[in-house]
Amino acid sequence: MLDEVKKTADQKMQKSLEVLKVDLAKVRTGRANTGLLDHVMVEYYGSLVAVNQVANVNLGDSRTINVQPYEKNMISKVEKAIRDSDLGLNPATNGDLIRVPMPMLTEERRRDLTKIVRSEAESAKVSIRNVRRDANDALKKLLKDKLVSEDDERRAQDDIQKSTDRAVAEVDKLLQAKEVELMAV
Repeated sequence: MLDEVKKTADQKMQKSLEVLKVDLAKVRTGRANTGLLDHVMVEYYGSLVAVNQVANVNLGDSRTINVQPYEKNMISKVEKAIRDSDLGLNPATNGDLIRVPMPMLTEERRRDLTKIVRSEAESAKVSIRNVRRDANDALKKLLKDKLVSEDDERRAQDDIQKSTDRAVAEVDKLLQAKEVELMAV
């Protein structure tokens, strides 16, 4: 029972870290990244779908994303969806290929993005702490129901705290790496 609670807590903490990694990948740096367009939605026959579902998205070079829709009639819709997204991108159509150049980041925009990244990291830490709280509550319930001894419950809480500390340290490491990447000119 104790191992199950600890294992579940570890899995949830790892999930929080994975979500943070995905969220940090979305934050734009000066380099092109195809993951940037993952959440841009396009209307496709009456329903909204992600750009990568209606087009081939790849890197043209380190500062350009190439988007090639599978159907010719989708070119203008995809271009409009990218332009209307809150990413600040200005796509250009060249025949059946849409080129999305990555603009240079200004110092002010870099600072704004750093604030966003810190906010994402703080959200991940809160999520990890919530997992710890839930696990500790489960341990207390096991103790109350007399399914485990006080010593075992205390040891399990210490293990969960160690897992929490490791996960929070990983969040700090990811945050620091992203901040360095953002501030690099």
